[in-house]
Amino acid sequence: RVMKLLAELRAQGRGRDMAAVLAHIPYARFLGIDVDVKGNEVTTILPFKEDLVGNVNLPALHGGVIGALLEITAVTQLLFDTSCERLPKTIDLSVDYLRSGRPQPTYGRAIVTRHGRRVANVRSEIWQEERSRPIGVSHGHFLLAPL
Repeated sequence: RVMKLLAELRAQGRGRDMAAVLAHIPYARFLGIDVDVKGNEVTTILPFKEDLVGNVNLPALHGGVIGALLEITAVTQLLFDTSCERLPKTIDLSVDYLRSGRPQPTYGRAIVTRHGRRVANVRSEIWQEERSRPIGVSHGHFLLAPL
């Protein structure tokens, strides 16, 4: 189903419409992730919702939400870079939790550090108030589906 969507977006000349892609990913929709694209920079945006709190005493975002945002940010960047030609599949993802995610919007960016024919390496980071103070970073390896 996702491959069909990617093919349709490419056919319509919307291969870099990451908002349309995220709208078709159920977990991204549940989290409420949006995307902002300026030039070649893709920024994911996670608005705060009470449902996303893992520690109600602080309150802090659930670690699974942070990990998911990091992974979705990496996949979104890969899809953008390839204009939706290849669907990346996660091989592995390591996450470093650096600070608590506060009850406020969270932003993410990813850098593709290596893009081969079959595998891509991507580094993602998410932050809230200041990009220089990330709340989480990840490094992942993704299998690129054949063309």
